[in-house]
Amino acid sequence: MDRRMFIGGVAGGLFATPLGARAQPAGKVYRIGILEPIPAAQNVANLDALRKGLRDLGYVEGRNLVIEYRSADGRAERFPDLATELVRLKVDLIMTRGTPATNAAKNATETIPVVMAAMRPLAVVASLAQPKGNITGVTTFSTELTGKRIELLKELVPNLSRVALLHNMGNPAAPPEWEETKTAARTLGLQAELFDVRSQGDLTRAFDPAVRQGVDALVIGADGLTQMHQQTILDLVGRNRLPAVYPAREFVEAGGLIAYAVNYPDLYFRFASFVDKIFKGAKPGELPVEQPTKFELVINLKTAKALGLTIPQSVLLRADEVIR
Repeated sequence: MDRRMFIGGVAGGLFATPLGARAQPAGKVYRIGILEPIPAAQNVANLDALRKGLRDLGYVEGRNLVIEYRSADGRAERFPDLATELVRLKVDLIMTRGTPATNAAKNATETIPVVMAAMRPLAVVASLAQPKGNITGVTTFSTELTGKRIELLKELVPNLSRVALLHNMGNPAAPPEWEETKTAARTLGLQAELFDVRSQGDLTRAFDPAVRQGVDALVIGADGLTQMHQQTILDLVGRNRLPAVYPAREFVEAGGLIAYAVNYPDLYFRFASFVDKIFKGAKPGELPVEQPTKFELVINLKTAKALGLTIPQSVLLRADEVIR
């Protein structure tokens, strides 16, 4: 064989191998537990982003990675048992979405590293800069975005006077969101109502009083219950012709009016860097909790038309995606 061809082949092989893959201990198979409020089938975009991030760093399912996915199916009371199950499986790391899931992981283990995406990280870690313990991750900023969501509703519904928050107040992240809702509503001269929903039946029952009380628009809270029963909410909102703002783009892709939220696939992609650092020896409690860097405004024009709403040009120009 020509010497130059041989050298070129060796070099090509080196460059074709992901850098992270060469850094992994030979023969080591990592096991990641994922604790989520919704089934994997409803979480595809986020999981695809996570897998891409992990692959880029050399962690590939079926080769040196096993993922154990556990869903509470919108029932937060299931998280403790699911977290205990992951600990029993001796996973190397647990990933969580939401404060209830993170609390369950925290109570289940003090030694297995936990990487979270939570609305209220300070409810589970000592500080953002120095989390301490076995938990780190990212904050989803859902509470902080509540005021902006109400401002958007005000722009879309000029005669808006009464707005309601639909949220599961059993979620420890929900009460601060209700406080933000009241503050934002007061600033804009609006009245605020709360509809506390803790089961699928509560969702259906919440809409009768909402209509009777003359609610003009809804803010949908970010919770496992609302995520799990996304279609139920969209059907009820559509039937009652209520404009609503949502906490994630998935709602708008399925027919909701508008969403303003962090870009969740970006957060899941960033999870991979936490995983890699921890697997290479970093202590989670010494890795600062990070804030989101990508936000997205998604608007569904077809839904707006069905509601008889005209989206102002000023809002359309700010949109990251317009579904027609």
